[in-house]
Amino acid sequence: MSTKRRSKTAEFLKHGYLWFILGTAFYPLFVMVVVSFKTNEQYQLNPWFFDAIHTWQWQNWAVAWNIVSTYIANSIVTSVAAVIFSLIMTVLTSYVLARYRFPGRNVVYYSVIASMFLPSTAATLVTLFALLENLNLINSLWALIIVGAAGGQVVGIFILKQFIEDIPKELFESAQIDGAGHLSQIRHIVLPMSGGILSTVAIMKFLGVWNNVILPLVIMRDDEKFTVPVGLLYLEGEYVKQWGEMMAGYAIASVPLIVLFLFTMRLFVKGLAAGAVKG
Repeated sequence: MSTKRRSKTAEFLKHGYLWFILGTAFYPLFVMVVVSFKTNEQYQLNPWFFDAIHTWQWQNWAVAWNIVSTYIANSIVTSVAAVIFSLIMTVLTSYVLARYRFPGRNVVYYSVIASMFLPSTAATLVTLFALLENLNLINSLWALIIVGAAGGQVVGIFILKQFIEDIPKELFESAQIDGAGHLSQIRHIVLPMSGGILSTVAIMKFLGVWNNVILPLVIMRDDEKFTVPVGLLYLEGEYVKQWGEMMAGYAIASVPLIVLFLFTMRLFVKGLAAGAVKG
């Protein structure tokens, strides 16, 4: 009897801990939605829960959408384009380093790995700004795409190279006998077998570019070219904060990431598991 009681107590504590973590994680989101339907006066009187439905300020969402929709479109364009270009370079580099032995191969590989220790964008901002200015990319979304695609490939190359090396060589040799070239081997062997890992790398890259604040804040001049993180900073207002409109803007801006999470979490977990098994 005492054993069953201890087991029930342990289960209760586990479930209680999980509910506490979930509440801590999701309650700020709940408050954000609550505040998005309020005026500043309603927010001051009752910031933690909904008021009566007939007092909800639906216009907050309309105002926020008119402001944030352009920022979301810019972030989607820059993030998706950066992910595509980054994956192309990651796959090609990993394939060459994993499949071929050439003079200086290890030097190239370890040089790529050593770039992980280089300073981030914040530390090299002055140099990067001067480079983008010389290339006439200031106030251009192409600057965010190029910098986003160029940065953060090292982890993907490190993981994918190890994975390709573990693919049986007989598969590549059979493809070569059938007349398949390098691109055909990548398309029919590497990509299908490493889909989970590539999905994980793509998600991490997408989130990194989407959440970048410093670079677009420095190089963008026109309001219609701001990305979501920078646009939300300007949404706060200079003198008076309209809390309802701000929270509605934050809620709308979070929708693409929530959709990304819902539809790619299975691929993300699958990629992490594949990398762990291959490691």
